Amino acid sequence: MPGTVLITGGAGFIGTYVAAALLSEGHNVRVLDSLIEQVHPPGAAKNPLLEHVEFVRGDVRDAASVERALRGADKLIHLAAEVGVGQSMYAIDRYVSVNDHGTAVLLQALIKQRVERVVVASSMSIYGEGRYVTPDGTIVDDATRRAGDTGWNPVGPGGEELTPVATPEAKPASLASVYAISKYVQERLTLNVAPAYGMQAVALRLFNVYGAGQALSNPYTGVLAIFASRLLNGQRPMVFEDGAQRRDFVHVEDVARAFLLALNEPRADGGVFNIGSGHSVSVAEVATSFAGAMNRADLAPEITQKARTGDIRNCFADIGHARDVLGFHPRRSFEDSFDEMADWVSKQTAVDRVADARRELELHGLVA
Repeated sequence: MPGTVLITGGAGFIGTYVAAALLSEGHNVRVLDSLIEQVHPPGAAKNPLLEHVEFVRGDVRDAASVERALRGADKLIHLAAEVGVGQSMYAIDRYVSVNDHGTAVLLQALIKQRVERVVVASSMSIYGEGRYVTPDGTIVDDATRRAGDTGWNPVGPGGEELTPVATPEAKPASLASVYAISKYVQERLTLNVAPAYGMQAVALRLFNVYGAGQALSNPYTGVLAIFASRLLNGQRPMVFEDGAQRRDFVHVEDVARAFLLALNEPRADGGVFNIGSGHSVSVAEVATSFAGAMNRADLAPEITQKARTGDIRNCFADIGHARDVLGFHPRRSFEDSFDEMADWVSKQTAVDRVADARRELELHGLVA
């Protein structure tokens, strides 16, 4: 039955798609968002979708704002978070404050103003490196890159070559950045506290989300949006390491559907689900293909041959659990979405802050 759904961080990229999907199903949607400048720069056009929701401007760390937003809500989608692996390594207090203290404030308010179900946005970053196998097929869930290793790829305990494979939810967490730590805390707090007070809880571990509407001027957003901003400003996409690292890119429309499934599927209660495409692509391939889609094939990616602290080499999703329990099936393929994304980007204006972000990382000794 349609009811009132509160989305924290609902004015952001993913939140607006989730809100639109909920509205299409007849729900009353309420959004709590602080509209931080890094995501919502001054002068940016107001999202017309916000005219169709109840909007509460406030910080998720502010108890009064949270309590006001929760009044009368039946279900909750918790998206509010600072996002960015690199930035989290030097803005430590900010990331932990928003992501973890903010979640704590939200859960504290839920003790008095309970909802039926909470769905929290977790992240693939909590896995660290994804799952690998050795040449004889042995699963390796604790692959790491060690100082002094030759090459970019993790190796096995005996120095043997490892092959990346799809990562399931059963892989233990390996928290390689402050961002990853903060998202894991968000997830665990929600799954622990909500059921203690009679509320259902679900966590979605999102992989690399992309689509029209991303904050192109935010140098810590999704990698495809960062590439788009560079290309839009006539600059080569900047690719760390050698570009062969592999990621799983999932369209935001598929992510929005996953949140609705998680909000309504009875069997999802207490579950953790990977939300990705189930396929992988190298970062260099993404940069090259998207440059072609924007008719800027002349702007070949700049391969830095340098690594950022907190980055991992390979991670892509095993989505079998989400398929079996939620009925989640990605409908949008990465390759088929390039032209649509490129058309949207070509109509935008973006401030290219990628070089500034790299200098900030270098200043803090986080690029080697």
